Amino acid sequence: MAAIEQQKTSIAIPKLAQDLIAGTIGGWAQVVVGHPFDTLKVRMQTQPSPPIYKNAMDCFNQLVKSEGPKGLYRGVASPLAGIGLCNAVVFMSNGYFRRMLQNGVDRELTLTEVGIAGALAGSVMSFFNCPIELLKVKLQTQDPKGYKGVIDCGVRTVRAHGLQGIYRGIGITLLRDFPSYGLYFVTYEGLKRVFQSMKKNPEEPLGTVDLLMAGGLAGFGAWIPAYPQDVIKSRMQNDPRIKTSMAALRTLLREGGRSLLSGVGPAMARAFPANAATFFAYEMAMDAMNKA
Repeated sequence: MAAIEQQKTSIAIPKLAQDLIAGTIGGWAQVVVGHPFDTLKVRMQTQPSPPIYKNAMDCFNQLVKSEGPKGLYRGVASPLAGIGLCNAVVFMSNGYFRRMLQNGVDRELTLTEVGIAGALAGSVMSFFNCPIELLKVKLQTQDPKGYKGVIDCGVRTVRAHGLQGIYRGIGITLLRDFPSYGLYFVTYEGLKRVFQSMKKNPEEPLGTVDLLMAGGLAGFGAWIPAYPQDVIKSRMQNDPRIKTSMAALRTLLREGGRSLLSGVGPAMARAFPANAATFFAYEMAMDAMNKA
């Protein structure tokens, strides 16, 4: 019996697999909490000039009035399947790059090293994120009688534009995700260290409020270097007439510089709860696997 117990405790989930599983769970939590805000953000970003929505609340009212509350979750199938994958990729990549920077030495990384690992993870994630977000944008902004679903949207996009059609905006996605995920992980890790230093007992683990605050504020940090790129990406992916990110930028500048911040309200409203849920779910999943 003792031999069996010893065998059970010796089984450990590899680090990459832990990051993969916990990242997926964190991604699902992010979508459930954040998708309605994301729908409003994308609609604000892609509306024509002159705008059809006065502000985010007007967008919310018009959407709910015409389609009901389910309209806020339009296009959710793509991110529910995709963001789980993307989060798995970014957390797995982040863990890999962190261990690479540690170079075999079990030590705490500097915040600069944390930022480098996060930025590199963001660049890897862009290649998964770009097609998923393109389909999400198309589904969120279509006429209600348009695509039948995410698969129909993907098939019709590839038929019309080839395989490269689902990678429209990959360049601007890279320019968004590289700095964004660098600051994302720096903010989260930095705040965790600050909260830890404030405890009377330095060995006391961080509590639920600490983790939720660090994760939520990391969501704000992620948008600081990335929001204009996100608007450019949404415009380019939504309008096939716009061939390049520079053409999208010129269109936005002709509408006035404020267009580069269009939809920032819903994005910021989403950032805290969605990313608090992401990191909290990730940490809880990691903790459960480490105790298994």
